[in-house]
Amino acid sequence: MSVVNSTADLSAHPEKPEQTKAIDPRDWIAGLEKGLAMIASFDEAHTRLTASQAGARCGMTRTAARRYLLTLQHLGYVASDGKYFWLTPKVMRLGQLYMESARLPRIVQPALQRLAVGTQEISYVSVLDGDEIVYVARNGTNRSMNTSFVLGARVPAPVTAAGLLLLALQGQAANERWLAQGNLKTFTSHTLTDKNQLRAMFAMVRTQDWALSEQQLDLSYRGVAVPLRDHKGEVVAALSVSMPMQFESSPSAVERVLPLLKETAQSLRHLL
Repeated sequence: MSVVNSTADLSAHPEKPEQTKAIDPRDWIAGLEKGLAMIASFDEAHTRLTASQAGARCGMTRTAARRYLLTLQHLGYVASDGKYFWLTPKVMRLGQLYMESARLPRIVQPALQRLAVGTQEISYVSVLDGDEIVYVARNGTNRSMNTSFVLGARVPAPVTAAGLLLLALQGQAANERWLAQGNLKTFTSHTLTDKNQLRAMFAMVRTQDWALSEQQLDLSYRGVAVPLRDHKGEVVAALSVSMPMQFESSPSAVERVLPLLKETAQSLRHLL
């Protein structure tokens, strides 16, 4: 399975996805915002940028962009040949720090291991970040070794069971806003890009409180996901399994893994 944009202290509750909060203008550090934007300007389609190109992507002048790039180069996050700039492996350390410090991945790991053993499939915990889901924990070896998401992998949310679930559980109003703004990309002939179909899918997922996705990202693979809720009932992440479809029907697969997913999610609720 292809991966898109791949990159406990149990005495305290694990972190929940942060909502954007208002900030006092006196506390705002514009330079930090611009520095992070400069790092984020590099992607699969823009692996090497001149100062002018980077500035254009970040809304800066060439001179300002060059200063930020040279600072990042001095810190080791960017390299350059004098004209073009590119990210260095040190940038990966920023994501690694989350994996090392976050409580959620460590808290769920034992439960993920039990789920993987019980289903004989790879189990995942993922969180929603904008239009993508990020895999923050995983366990198990799939029967088909060419499919798996590495930790930190980012995947468009609507093409996965976990992403469909997390989007749907934001509520109908949020779903309508997302559908109005969403840029839907086709990965396979099964990818849902019709907004009316997605609207109906979101409504069904909200009603049943679990999600099934088949062949939307890769052919012959399916995923099933349930929400991970904290002790207050708030959704903090998605718990899912991914499997090759082979000769197993959708109802049979759901009947096999859904009870274990729900049981695992319930067992974690008092820890979240």
